[in-house]
Amino acid sequence: MKILMVCLGNICRSPLAEGIMRHLATVRGLGWEIDSAGTGDWHVGDPPDHRAIKEARRQGVDISGLRGRQFKTSDFDSFDRIYVMDRSNYTNVLRQARNESDKAKVHFLLPEQQDVPDPWFDEALFAPVYKMIYEACENIADQEQ
Repeated sequence: MKILMVCLGNICRSPLAEGIMRHLATVRGLGWEIDSAGTGDWHVGDPPDHRAIKEARRQGVDISGLRGRQFKTSDFDSFDRIYVMDRSNYTNVLRQARNESDKAKVHFLLPEQQDVPDPWFDEALFAPVYKMIYEACENIADQEQ
């Protein structure tokens, strides 16, 4: 299984999701490939936001070595599932879809097309966002095993 996590800048939510899903895949012995990307190009090559790194580390997950990259159309060829964090990400990723097969790979991370709040604007959101993402990743791992 190859999974791509996508948010806006690839410095908060999607690196958290990548780190959490990698952690779960390792703990469960799953041979999954996990990556993350942003729909924007502002943080290409940058590490995750220091607050995301801090929260992940507090939870036993190291995301400090990750680097931002931008989503590209060829990601549809490289990944089985593409999980987006919010409606804006969903729309932006679908704009690059070439066909129905590409579109079928794109899913919201949270059930019922709920948005994962962007914690970048509010430091107090990093812990609850981590928890939301962790629970969603556990659900995915449970369903896909």
